[in-house]
Amino acid sequence: MPIMEAVRPVVRDARATVLPDPADRHGPLPPVMLALTVVTGLVDAFSYLTLGHVFVANMTGNVVFSGFAIAGAAGFSLAASLAALAAFGAGALLGGRSAHRCRAHRGRVLHVALVLETVLVLAAYVVARYDAPLGAAGARYPLIALLGLALGIQNATARALAVPDLTTTVLTMTITGIASDSRAAGGPGGRTGRRALSILAMFTGALVGACAVRFGDPSLPLLLGTLLLAGCTLTAFTLTRSDGSWTDPL
Repeated sequence: MPIMEAVRPVVRDARATVLPDPADRHGPLPPVMLALTVVTGLVDAFSYLTLGHVFVANMTGNVVFSGFAIAGAAGFSLAASLAALAAFGAGALLGGRSAHRCRAHRGRVLHVALVLETVLVLAAYVVARYDAPLGAAGARYPLIALLGLALGIQNATARALAVPDLTTTVLTMTITGIASDSRAAGGPGGRTGRRALSILAMFTGALVGACAVRFGDPSLPLLLGTLLLAGCTLTAFTLTRSDGSWTDPL
């Protein structure tokens, strides 16, 4: 019985994230943010496994990789890490400008960002599919630029929408929240289900992306990411017509 009592609120929280109450402050946004978290896992699996030791979403990793490269550690490229950081920063700037222009309606903020991100990831897929070898500079840096821009837009948009525990690209604070807010730590134990789903979404994207690279076509994670983004974009388009209270800026 104590175990069931502990599990029940986690399951309830997870269900509310996947099937949110329309009257909730964040309305239908949580499941879309979960889908974008899967996209993050897919594209970072692609970038790390096919473009060398570089991330296009996890900028903390690229800062660390830059230090490794300067120290002369094998397998790390300072130029690639800096390119990813620059592209991500440019994408975040673009995403921020877009969010501020559309801030009166959160559905429009999401839709505009997803249109841009989908186009960029689709372009990256075309490059990856038809421009080989991927590790060569002629393909590597355009891919880093396109994907860095896309994930910078996504991260800036997630920041603007501010759905709790669904940042789509960063899990450090999510994992910290599960432990530090738990009842074992003396906390309220809230949103554990949502946080667990966010971790699972990133893990799933990374696992599927890695399997696709290893056992299929290296460009397949980007195709899957494009399809997922296209679905999210269509969903977001329907949300632009909503006049619910969740659309109001925070």
